[in-house]
Amino acid sequence: MNVVYHYAAGPGMTRRLAQLEREGLSVSVCAMDDHDRFARLLRETEALWHLLEPVTAEVVAAAPRLRLVQKIGVGVNTIDLAAARDRGIAVCNMPGTNTQAVAEMTLLLMLGALRRVSQLDAATRAGRGWELPDHLQDSYGEVSGRTVGLVGYGAVPARLGPILQAMGARVLFASRGAKPNAVGERRRLADLLAESDVVSLHVPLAPDTERMIDAAAIGRMKPGAVIVNTARGGLIDEAALVAALRTGRLGAAGFDVFEAEPTPADSALLALDNVVCTPHVAWLTRETLERSLAVAVENCRRLAAGEDLLHRVV
Repeated sequence: MNVVYHYAAGPGMTRRLAQLEREGLSVSVCAMDDHDRFARLLRETEALWHLLEPVTAEVVAAAPRLRLVQKIGVGVNTIDLAAARDRGIAVCNMPGTNTQAVAEMTLLLMLGALRRVSQLDAATRAGRGWELPDHLQDSYGEVSGRTVGLVGYGAVPARLGPILQAMGARVLFASRGAKPNAVGERRRLADLLAESDVVSLHVPLAPDTERMIDAAAIGRMKPGAVIVNTARGGLIDEAALVAALRTGRLGAAGFDVFEAEPTPADSALLALDNVVCTPHVAWLTRETLERSLAVAVENCRRLAAGEDLLHRVV
């Protein structure tokens, strides 16, 4: 079976993918920015292992042999599901494979924002680590003793909640349905925003969640609160966020995802020294990749055998 892994691969991952030949999979690695190679590969692709670059209707139309779009991750908002459905192409994701990695990165960004790590790092590298303004001392904070609000309560918040509690935080969460075994206290979103010192987003991007954190929502948050996003950039109105961070209405932010990806160097958000950020790699660890490969390979096996696929969305 011809497979395209649509992401850059390091040496170890490249070797691992080459080993799949013995399982009947011919895997071609294609970096997301190599559009010419991708277009050539699509002509023979039967399974597309998709990460971040959108699978548009045009991509689907350019792949006459495509039978499976396998999301390496959970969110399928970057896939044209209608186009896949019209062609009878299966779309699957893999919930749970990146839970640990995303939970750890979320915590890292919380701590980084509370301790202004990006600003401290830049000053230290420039030889000015002991010359920082005295007023910054009022900005450094700890998770312990703070109220952390988790917006959504899926696998990542469920993993994160006990960790935050163990660190001394009070945990709140907002969810559409009751969560009998959840760690923390359930709140309506508006109340969670008003009570939380740190707000962390963990919901999919959909029409009813797009820009859910807008100027009005920010206005309900505590002055000086921290916001963290490892879910989807479109959940936040970035212009409103930038304004709030500039004025001090919000104290800091930690981001792995952005409205526009890859994030342009001239992004107003990146110019702020109270923002710590990473380039949509919260999911990316060796352990996540190995768990993901197991699901992707199994679904290719099932596809070839005519068996039901794991975690089928379409």
